Order: sequence, then C-alpha cells, then structure tokens
Amino acid sequence: MVRKLRFHEQKLLKKVDFISWQADGNLSEVKVLRRYRIQRREDYTVYNKLSREVRELARKIRDLDVKDSFRAKSTSQLLEKLNMEDFITWVDSSKIKRHVMEYNEERDDFDLVV
Repeated sequence: MVRKLRFHEQKLLKKVDFISWQADGNLSEVKVLRRYRIQRREDYTVYNKLSREVRELARKIRDLDVKDSFRAKSTSQLLEKLNMEDFITWVDSSKIKRHVMEYNEERDDFDLVV
C-alpha cells in the first residue's frame, strides 16, 4: 500500500507531465548545448536529424557504381551544398587564431609561441 502524498509532493507532481516527458539526454548533448550556446534543445535535435539524413544520402551515393554518371553528378551537387571550409589562413602569432583555438579547445602553447 502506498502512503498518501504530502502537500508539497502533490504540488510538485502537478508540474510534471509523465505522458510527454523526455529524458534529460546524455552528458555529451549537454556539453554541446553549452559549448555552442544553443538555447533550445529542439534546435539541436533538428540539426541532428538533418545531419543524419545527409549522412544516409552520402552512403547511398557511395554505394552506387563508380562508373555511374549519376553518382558523379550527385556527388558534386552534394559537395556544393555542404562546402563550409575556412579558406582563411592565420599567422601563428594572430590573436584571432589563438582565440579560435581556445574556443575549439585545440590550443597548444608550444605552437602559439610569439
């Protein structure tokens, strides 16, 4: 037999929706949300869904025959859409490069000696 809930316990249970409750996620998701300052978790889930679809599309293109002309055409189209490379090269003593490397947690004191 279950005991009767106290007043403050009943009040807390009113705020929790057990039907549409989502798990808090794992630690890596929380780290990503904090690191990139993403305000809403839904934005992150939409991004994950989109990246998963792109990955599946790339796998399907990869599985096509190498000599197929459609494979070459679709590969070039996909690469045009996803081309996000950084073409700027920074000097080793650049403060901007140092800041970017600190942000990405890639900074090595030996490499950035002035």
